[in-house]
Amino acid sequence: MSLGADKVRQAKAQTRKREFESLSMKYGEQLDDFYMKLHGQVTNIQALGEKMEESYVVKKLLRAILQISSALEQFGNLEEMSVEEVVGSLKAHEERLRGTSEMNQGQLLLTEEECEREKTTRDNCY
Repeated sequence: MSLGADKVRQAKAQTRKREFESLSMKYGEQLDDFYMKLHGQVTNIQALGEKMEESYVVKKLLRAILQISSALEQFGNLEEMSVEEVVGSLKAHEERLRGTSEMNQGQLLLTEEECEREKTTRDNCY
């Protein structure tokens, strides 16, 4: 490979690494969607001949979703966890949150139904 082509490859790799570092999970974004973006960046960087340790990717993933990451960092060995293990744990957490949210909506609807029944005896339910 010529020196010029190597410099171009290095420049592209640095750009991809900066993009990788700037990734963050947006409010309301699904974990699968974010992981696909992260994985795509890792693949692009590796295609340019750069190595990325799995533990580095795991730590980036957890930094990007800080609210859950502290629990994983506290209870898991980040040097030994695979990206798939972290994603699995995060998806399980996402499902638990979704279940809690659906339960709370059901409780809210039940309260509204009770309120409707009570309207016949009260002027205001709130």
